[in-house]
Amino acid sequence: MNRLPPHGHVRTVLGDLPAQALGFTSCHEHLLSAPGEAFRGGDDDLLHDDPVAAAVELTRFGAAGGRAVVEVSTEEFGRDAAGLARLSARTGIHVIAATGHVCAAQWEGVADVDARDEDELEAEFLRDLLEGIPGSGGVRAGVIKVGTSEGGATEAEARVLRAAARAQARTGAPIVTHTTRGTAGAEQARILIEAGADPAHVQIGHQDLRLDAAAHREILATGCAIAFDSCSKERHAPDAERIAHLLGLLADGHGERVLLGGDMARRSDWTSHGGGPGLTHLPWRFLPWLVSAGADPAAVRRLVVENPARLLAWAPR
Repeated sequence: MNRLPPHGHVRTVLGDLPAQALGFTSCHEHLLSAPGEAFRGGDDDLLHDDPVAAAVELTRFGAAGGRAVVEVSTEEFGRDAAGLARLSARTGIHVIAATGHVCAAQWEGVADVDARDEDELEAEFLRDLLEGIPGSGGVRAGVIKVGTSEGGATEAEARVLRAAARAQARTGAPIVTHTTRGTAGAEQARILIEAGADPAHVQIGHQDLRLDAAAHREILATGCAIAFDSCSKERHAPDAERIAHLLGLLADGHGERVLLGGDMARRSDWTSHGGGPGLTHLPWRFLPWLVSAGADPAAVRRLVVENPARLLAWAPR
């Protein structure tokens, strides 16, 4: 049985969906997750383990116009694929789950990624993508998530990137990445492409944590997309600066390879926990601000509708 989705479809936790039906998409979020203690360091604010609060937050996102979320929690981040399927069914919001591994700081003490070779990692990713994530009742991942440490890839992280590229070459599944503090994005692109990845379906993440126009241009020159996926995180950069850089990217003709998200991995980020700004920040605040700053509304729609649909669609070769 061919477990690949039809060409041009997105694989959600409830099944395959034509990419054109995806709608307004936040390209990087955490809905149900529980990072390992070594990474969390006793910080319970990093626990997204309340499905009721998640349903409220997603429902509010839907009321604001949101239609889909890429949920990038991996094994070491406490991924709950079965819970995501229940959440999607309850709220009507499309949810895309992830396979992969992120970086050494996250898998330490949780997943023995350092001991796995490329063949084992590729087999793991293919299983999650095509057969189902273990313990989920057959829920399948729709993206491969990989990443690197600050400043560059460790040997194990490079191995994970190469395995992801191999799995993508076999399936056409999209790849999304974590860059620690926005660094090493061009290195990620190089490793992935050299290992056989299709840059048209690779998104280099967290580029708004390091608002470096030259670094962004270097990544975009490889054919990969970049994500400004920490919108609202003023502790890293003010949204006003994100918007200024986005306006520059749009003016330079890069609007078809930029995606947006919030990466609201903390309980205190959600209005359903009494915090904020919540998942509605992107549709209700950030995008109107971008338009009022001079962006063409059609170009803004492209960032959250057309670009995710194109990048997240599986493209078997």
